Amino acid sequence: MHTDRTSTTRFAVPVDAALRAAGWQPGRWDIKQAEIWADALRDHASPAGHRHTVFPAAVEAWAEFGGLHMARTLGDLGRALGTDVCPLGAETDSQALLAIDTDGRVYTLDHTGDWYLGPDIDQALATLIAGTAPARLTTG
Repeated sequence: MHTDRTSTTRFAVPVDAALRAAGWQPGRWDIKQAEIWADALRDHASPAGHRHTVFPAAVEAWAEFGGLHMARTLGDLGRALGTDVCPLGAETDSQALLAIDTDGRVYTLDHTGDWYLGPDIDQALATLIAGTAPARLTTG
């Protein structure tokens, strides 16, 4: 049986390389930070009073992998756009990452792609609140 995994890595080589590039290493375990995130999530209620459920599998995943990809993801986006990008927050419902660039333009990143919300925070908020479909960012 052929496999892409070697006996010395937990993940397939390309996955292992990407995780290491993002700051992961075998044995990474920041349970203190994971508990901080868990407590914050448990304590957060949406404006409608909805709460998230926090369970051990999530906390364990955060302890090992939490916080790895945001800086790299935003760095990649900034390079693609030719600017610097900083995290702004996350959408409450979708948990999409919100980011702002040096010119004040606002973007959202989620599992479906990277999106342009507007040329400034005012327009971005109007887009989010109105539920207007943002423009998908394309490369090339």
